[in-house]
Amino acid sequence: MVPDSPHPSESSHPSESSHPSESSHLFDSPHPSGRSRAALGRRAVLGAATGAAAAAAVALTPGTSAAAADARASSPAPARAAAPGTRRRPGALVGGGDLGPNVLVFDPATPNIQAKLDEVFRQQESAQFGTGRWALLFKPGTYRGLNAQIGFYTSIAGLGLSPDDTTLHGDVTVDAGWFNGNATQNFWRSAENLALYPANGTNRWAVAQAAPFRRMHVHGGLDLAPSGYGWASGGYIADSRIDGQVGPYSQQQWYTRDSAIGGWLNGVWNMVFSGVEGAPAQSFPNPPYTTLGTTPVSREKPFLYVNGSEFRVFLPEKRTNARGVTWGSGTPRGTSLPLTQFYVVRPGVSAATLNQALAQGLHLLLTPGIYHLDQPIRIDRPNTVVLGLGYATLVPDNGVTAVQVADVDGVRLAGFLVDAGPVNSATLLEIGPPGAAKDHSANPTTVQDVFVRIGGAGAGRATTSMVINSRHTLVDHTWVWRADHGTGVGWETNRADYGIVVNGDDVLATGLFVEHFNKYDVQWYGQRGRTIFFQNEKAYDAPDQAAVQDGPVRGYAAYKVGDNVTSHEGWGLGSYCYYNVAPTIVQDHGFAAPVRPGVRFHDLLVVSLGGNGQYAHVINDTGAPTSGTSTTPSTVVSYP
Repeated sequence: MVPDSPHPSESSHPSESSHPSESSHLFDSPHPSGRSRAALGRRAVLGAATGAAAAAAVALTPGTSAAAADARASSPAPARAAAPGTRRRPGALVGGGDLGPNVLVFDPATPNIQAKLDEVFRQQESAQFGTGRWALLFKPGTYRGLNAQIGFYTSIAGLGLSPDDTTLHGDVTVDAGWFNGNATQNFWRSAENLALYPANGTNRWAVAQAAPFRRMHVHGGLDLAPSGYGWASGGYIADSRIDGQVGPYSQQQWYTRDSAIGGWLNGVWNMVFSGVEGAPAQSFPNPPYTTLGTTPVSREKPFLYVNGSEFRVFLPEKRTNARGVTWGSGTPRGTSLPLTQFYVVRPGVSAATLNQALAQGLHLLLTPGIYHLDQPIRIDRPNTVVLGLGYATLVPDNGVTAVQVADVDGVRLAGFLVDAGPVNSATLLEIGPPGAAKDHSANPTTVQDVFVRIGGAGAGRATTSMVINSRHTLVDHTWVWRADHGTGVGWETNRADYGIVVNGDDVLATGLFVEHFNKYDVQWYGQRGRTIFFQNEKAYDAPDQAAVQDGPVRGYAAYKVGDNVTSHEGWGLGSYCYYNVAPTIVQDHGFAAPVRPGVRFHDLLVVSLGGNGQYAHVINDTGAPTSGTSTTPSTVVSYP
């Protein structure tokens, strides 16, 4: 159980400072209360309080102009080496190069590190829908006395092969002072590949969605709640070791994968573990722990590191029945690529240039910034890597799809945001063409920390956000979000009917967050699909019951398995409703699936937030209705 927290009130926000000018080459105790927590309101109620902060966000403009960027792309660059094994052609693009002004690279001798961290945080603390994008990279070594506060669209990472190569005696902090102690909107930020010795023994990481904590070693405890134990709604940990106790406190749901922890304090609604040494025993719903001993298939996210003076990208190998961290012996297993095999993308570069780079055999490293696309990024080559830094953001214009992946082995998409444009896109991200059927079990495509947003930063529309057609695809941590606050928000303004549609067989999702779609949030038509952890909220802004009527069924299910599916399994799935516009709306169920022995679910829950809308059942016609205004989960431990 967790403490009650006061409703936040609107307050002023810190002023934001000027753009740092440094180039990347310049920097070589458990809470005493046992009371239950009321979740009334959540982000819909809170959205109004952040409008001023969103409007006041400083617009930063990293990189170069479009004309200059494309000129850079097509002109010879003698200072850069061609990718090994390639022959330069006239007009050919070149791999490697500068990472741009919004990638700050530090080493232990860099002066005034704290001041630079603080400057970025001042700009990003409350810039929920701003244009600033930052990556803070630390070369291997020891750093002392730092507190890296991490704001919106900011990534902090070490540049070693192991987290223990880069040690911070200090903290990497996310708190919620900008939002009066409420952490439910602490989105879009990340920490990776660092060892921390927290100043007071416990590091605070109070986040919501799209805020991964990967390849981290905390020599102490980890607190997932904001100061004052206010509302919190997240989150995701993978490939990390926390020597002490993890305290979620007010976190409503959390997923931890392939890690090691010293202990876990409590649970609210939905705490899920797979392959975690030290995880609490299976006990859902009281306490609400869903625990799998291993993760069926996993492959960690690619990451940037340094080898001497050279940047490289490490590609971890696939694991089956994984448990614990990949770097326990110091060096992870996998392969690496030199930066010279990546086209280093800077803001202003056209989609045609990106596709030219891919056609030449280069991978893509997206530096922090916002990229408008007038045609899809087309990935046709096996084993292509597209890696984003600092929440690089792709915006498809004129209704195009942002990224299309062919039916090939081993593509790795990681670390970027897709923001829908004002002209409706049929799809935003397509993994494999329709009808894709090749076997990719030995070398699947992975989609990791790839986030999708429709509205919030401005009007956006998309019929379907993500379509997965390729077999064996691994979706490892995504947040697919139709915005409920910000600008360009309304039932028809940021219309988006479907979140994720899975047509491919043998797809595995680990850490699936999908929210607020006008119709189905997830539709799963492929055979032998599996999901470990699902977090969902139905769209707040449905105007009436008719708007969400699915034929004879009241309300579109959050997660629907197709009628022809004979094999499917899910663990630790939750759906919440907050129909604040029309509180009398009834959802017949949160989950819908054919009744077959091979279609199985474990540890399901639905919750009505303060009685704004209700669920009649949990899955199909099974499970008790939600309980008035009590915000108490209705659960099903096993189905059928």
